[in-house]
Amino acid sequence: MQKDTKIQSIVLVALFTALTVIGTYIKIPLPTGAFVHLGNAVLLLSVLLLGYVKGSLAGGLGFFIFDLMNGYATEAPYFILESFIVGAAAYGAFVLFKKHPTKLYQIIVIGIITGIAKVSMTQIKNTVMNLIAGADFGPAFVGAAAKLPATLINVTLTVVIVAVVYFPLRSAMKRTFRKEFH
Repeated sequence: MQKDTKIQSIVLVALFTALTVIGTYIKIPLPTGAFVHLGNAVLLLSVLLLGYVKGSLAGGLGFFIFDLMNGYATEAPYFILESFIVGAAAYGAFVLFKKHPTKLYQIIVIGIITGIAKVSMTQIKNTVMNLIAGADFGPAFVGAAAKLPATLINVTLTVVIVAVVYFPLRSAMKRTFRKEFH
């Protein structure tokens, strides 16, 4: 039985990794060069359903693979780190509801807290990149903020998608795997 549980965990991490890659491929490009995608929704779902470590790992690996396959190799390591930081915010919010949210508003609150972490990480990353490029802090910060609309759209889309699919997906996973999912 122990071996089956380990295999099941590996398979679920691999599945959510693949879903993160696919979700990130489903994208809408924006004029800023950024794009809106579904990968963040998969990351949040994986943390809520698999737990902090496995869920963050699945999301981070998914973003890493996407970046390697699409010419963003220099950013790939950052997105593994970001997945664990944003995943920690998501899991922390999840713990507020004793790891068992039962109401739609609770999932929305978890999504908003996760979104705040994502927006913060994006602002920090873009500010640091502008500083490395030689900008002073003020212009670096403002320039980074100018890139936030894509992230804000991604966060909003993530909250809506997770609010719609979390409960049915959790229920289906409970029936399929005959174990308690968060």
